[in-house]
Amino acid sequence: MKEEIRSTQEALERHGYIAEPSIATAVFLAREMRKPLLIEGDAGVGKTEIAKVLARLLDTELIRLQCYEGLDVQTALYEWDYPRQMLRVRMGEQEGQSPSEIEQVIYSRGSLLERPLLRAITRREGPPVLLIDEVDRADDGFEAFLLEVLSDFQITIPELGTLRAEHVPYVVLTSNRSREIGDALRRRCLYLYIEHPSLEKEVRIIRTRVPAASERLSEQIGRFLHALRGRRLLKAPGVAETIDWAQALVRLHREGLDLETVEQTLGCVLKDHNDLRDVAGAELAALVEQAQGAGAAAGG
Repeated sequence: MKEEIRSTQEALERHGYIAEPSIATAVFLAREMRKPLLIEGDAGVGKTEIAKVLARLLDTELIRLQCYEGLDVQTALYEWDYPRQMLRVRMGEQEGQSPSEIEQVIYSRGSLLERPLLRAITRREGPPVLLIDEVDRADDGFEAFLLEVLSDFQITIPELGTLRAEHVPYVVLTSNRSREIGDALRRRCLYLYIEHPSLEKEVRIIRTRVPAASERLSEQIGRFLHALRGRRLLKAPGVAETIDWAQALVRLHREGLDLETVEQTLGCVLKDHNDLRDVAGAELAALVEQAQGAGAAAGG
């Protein structure tokens, strides 16, 4: 078993995702058991990226359903192409087709607009990775529908009948915990919770994703963010902000952190004006000094 987990961990890292054994184990089991994987954690910790990397690892299509408040079944599943249907009706009337013949044409697969869930079920080229992103933003009714889809992987369209998955997709669901996901859906899934990265992991992420960043800069960025997340923030920076900041500092030709540069680029990291206001002055100087001092000590 350890060999399989190590192999999965190495494969994820080859595709740019630094994963500890718990993440590699969850991904491995989701693949082997063909069960949906529900990933929870704060925004920006790398939940969505797991699905993207899994699709690259499996060399398959990533199909993404972005959830939001008010998302309805039709938007997630399918819609009829009404302009195309009306055109076919007029053409059929001109050609003298009967109403039943016209109906067969306008309610065919050719007039169907496949949305993410239907696309994932009807894909013929092999199993895709279906990412159901921020499922906590959808309402309870949609969650109940989703549970049914994930249980049977089939969809009934009144005009066409029941469409069953030729290849059961690999499913990843993410949640920022803005509301509690129901127990029924949780039981259907394997579960993974991702914390903000440790200092060591964050430095490895920077070195992997921004190879132009020097070792000194990478360590100081990691130490700065590790200390910053210890403050009370409205929106704690995630891994995406770490990478953006490292890329920005490389483009500014910085080899390490200094107070002036941090003040000018802090908007790469903090995305709320209250946080920017609160982390300023003496507190920001202390964070920079902590990053510089710890980095120097580590380098010495």
